Amino acid sequence: MPTLAEEILGGPAGSYVDRAVDHGFAHDGTGVLALEAWQQMGMDAPAAPDRLAMIFDHITPANTGTTATLQAELRVFAKKTGMYFSDGGGGICHQIMSEGRVLPGEVVVGADSHSCTMGAFGAFATGVGATDMAAIWASGLTWFRVPETLAIRLEGHLSGAAEAKDAALAYVRDLGMDGGTYRALEFIGDGAGSLSMEDRLTLSNMAVEAGAKAGMFYADETTRSFLAGYGHDVAVQQQTDPRYETEVTLDLSDVVPLVTPPHRVDRAVPVEKYAGIVLDQVFVGTCTNGRFGDLERFGRMVRGKQVKVRTIVVPASRAVLAQCIASGVLSWIVDAGCTVGPPGCGPCLGAHMGVLGEGEVALSTANRNFRNRMGVGAEYYLASPQTAAASALAGAIASPEDVYER
Repeated sequence: MPTLAEEILGGPAGSYVDRAVDHGFAHDGTGVLALEAWQQMGMDAPAAPDRLAMIFDHITPANTGTTATLQAELRVFAKKTGMYFSDGGGGICHQIMSEGRVLPGEVVVGADSHSCTMGAFGAFATGVGATDMAAIWASGLTWFRVPETLAIRLEGHLSGAAEAKDAALAYVRDLGMDGGTYRALEFIGDGAGSLSMEDRLTLSNMAVEAGAKAGMFYADETTRSFLAGYGHDVAVQQQTDPRYETEVTLDLSDVVPLVTPPHRVDRAVPVEKYAGIVLDQVFVGTCTNGRFGDLERFGRMVRGKQVKVRTIVVPASRAVLAQCIASGVLSWIVDAGCTVGPPGCGPCLGAHMGVLGEGEVALSTANRNFRNRMGVGAEYYLASPQTAAASALAGAIASPEDVYER
């Protein structure tokens, strides 16, 4: 029987297929390059503008005059062509697409490597380069080599201070940064069903950190309930004994709070190994951990306390920010001494709003800790929102188990 990727793409692993793209999106970084390629093609109007989106999230608000000029050109293009447009402050492209836009069984292509995030909905979602995106604008289509599928069987349940980010760091560590190269990761098992949609988005988001083409969950009742909140009535997807290239098991009940030291994503170890390392900054947000549940867990831990290191918190979207305001979570975070940035990617890519100085050390809930990414000559550790909270309160890397509150 076919895997979920094979079923959606309509061919066996290794075959080449042409597919209509249900959602194609770019952001203010890749959109500039895609527009350049589009103009070189001499194109006029997109084939299916209702399936396209342009989402400003990477360097917003603009940090220089050059950035502002490029964004102005892209803004005019997006509005002229009739594609969906989200200006600065709307949020991160992957988060906006996950707020009721992507449905099970769809083909989703983004001009960003973490487009695999939407596989959490039972979609085939993957990233492409800017030139490929320009071709999708022109034709509404793209081609794929159908990937082999590697199954990650999740057993048990997360417990204590462990959360989905820890599970994501654990499976990337187990596979290695190239262990899933051009594979679709399929998360299966009873443990997969126990995860919330926010948890699934986190695990799918980091599939590319193992080199994977996609990271996918089967749509189930949790998916149906989540999407019903956005007015969609979707069917569940049935797993029918697929042919996997290989299968690995991760027992969620064994997962503990982890931290990944510089400068590779696949070296996660228990937080205790690096406890006490003094920090210059803590960053909470990104397409991995900037959702409401992430900020609520962080907020509950810092509520009524004061952080001891500069701490930047960036909601993943305007909807997340609004929910934080309405629930009181934002006031907990602000009162604890944190700085709150506008919805977007923030300092994740080292462009602005929290870039680190040479020699500085930070802990981040982002998905990458590559050398010089968040600041030339700086070092940054990856961890969960609760580990970030514990570390912000301590001013040094600390385990959330030391201050964890149910």
